[in-house]
Amino acid sequence: MTDTATTDTTTTTAVSVRDAAKVFPSKAGDVTALDGIDLTVDVGEFVSLIGPSGCGKSTLLRLIADLDSATSGTVEVFGKPAHRARRDQDYGIAFQQAGLLPWRTVAANIALPLEIHGVGAAERKARVAELADLVGLSDFADRHPDQLSGGMQQRVAIARALAERPRLLLMDEPFGALDEMTRERMQAELSRIAAETGAAVVFVTHSIPEAVFLSDRVVVMSPRPGRITDVIETGFGTDVTRDDTLRETPAFFAMVTAVREALHGTPAPAARGAEER
Repeated sequence: MTDTATTDTTTTTAVSVRDAAKVFPSKAGDVTALDGIDLTVDVGEFVSLIGPSGCGKSTLLRLIADLDSATSGTVEVFGKPAHRARRDQDYGIAFQQAGLLPWRTVAANIALPLEIHGVGAAERKARVAELADLVGLSDFADRHPDQLSGGMQQRVAIARALAERPRLLLMDEPFGALDEMTRERMQAELSRIAAETGAAVVFVTHSIPEAVFLSDRVVVMSPRPGRITDVIETGFGTDVTRDDTLRETPAFFAMVTAVREALHGTPAPAARGAEER
């Protein structure tokens, strides 16, 4: 479990990236994946990263997760260097593939991080039951992954990412392999889960409507070398219910248009948010 003695619970910043760059060496010469990245994500905020393929969205997420290191610049999570935040289990992470262990049940997959970190059996059982209920899978706790739909498998992956009560979720196209109807249901589920847990979310996606539906802010990135070219505030506060009704509103369509224009290099100034807080 997270060592609360090492976690700064007073900070209002979940993620702080300052002048970060990432260069990958290759036989043909160095490849600059990211350059001059400045990004702040507040506690409890939902931020999506969007841009063309190869723009460095996933690379930026990996820097935040300490799965890779910045060539220059700094990356902090809750006021701590990314490597320390990883050791302290300050974040959960989910990828496009659920990555469930096929020989384990739903309950056992959710429990895996708790087992690894030595949580006692009684506490582990209670936490798994709580998470299964949160993601709507209480009736499937004894099933195995091959008995679940793709959307249900992703719910298990989200529950597992939340097992140690992280204040930050890092998500790399978690719904990218799902059909459109399931994807929209999962977006609504994720919005509900984020609201109920209070976790900040950094979410990588190629889908403009998905980014707008889920996010407080949408961060637009350029083709490689990846830079942040625009940050658009959706204007959908906590009083707005994220469901199918939202998708039919003029405000939603306006935000989709604003993000699309920003991606194509013609941002709409009225919709643009401040990159720095």
